[in-house]
Amino acid sequence: MKIAKYDFPDELRYDATHNWARREGDEVVQGMSVFGQALAGEIMYVEPVAVGREVKQGAPVLSVESGKWVGRITATVSGTIVAFNSDLEWEPVLVNQEPYGRGWMIRIQPAALEEDWARLLEAGSEEFHALIAAERQKYNL
Repeated sequence: MKIAKYDFPDELRYDATHNWARREGDEVVQGMSVFGQALAGEIMYVEPVAVGREVKQGAPVLSVESGKWVGRITATVSGTIVAFNSDLEWEPVLVNQEPYGRGWMIRIQPAALEEDWARLLEAGSEEFHALIAAERQKYNL
């Protein structure tokens, strides 16, 4: 799905803070959407996260820094972190270059996948389109 000049793959789900989530087997892979990157700019640092850490949907899980922004990334689902993309320690720009591929941030073993998944937004939904439209207006994008 393309909204304005931003790509949002249909097979992913999104939260209101511009993270994406993809189901892979019994895990959820998470990263930052291209729209989130447009707001942040080039990512210069991604805080490593400890494997085994428990996270709650919507709660801060890691920090990222760009030349113009330092922000917290929230968990798209509740559960246990099973992997952090260690490539981002040396190449944080992967988040910008390959956001839906090699630029993923964390893998989570979900605690209540169906409930959390239902709260995430689909790219084609009216609610998601309205969110992106409001954010584009707010930030002049």
